[in-house]
Amino acid sequence: MPGMDQYQARLRSEELRSQLNYHNYRYYVLDQPEIADAEYDQLMNELRAIEAAFPELITPDSPTQR
Repeated sequence: MPGMDQYQARLRSEELRSQLNYHNYRYYVLDQPEIADAEYDQLMNELRAIEAAFPELITPDSPTQR
């Protein structure tokens, strides 16, 4: 991610993982999605880009690892 240092990337990746997990729960468990698929895809793509730039931030429970 251009202009993003590892600390900023860590914070943003944690935030994205939290958001994605929340939306996964709303969609798959409650069947009550709050965001459109395109918006979800944007969040997932941003997380993938951060993890590609900073592979040390990939966690086993990351939505990108499912």
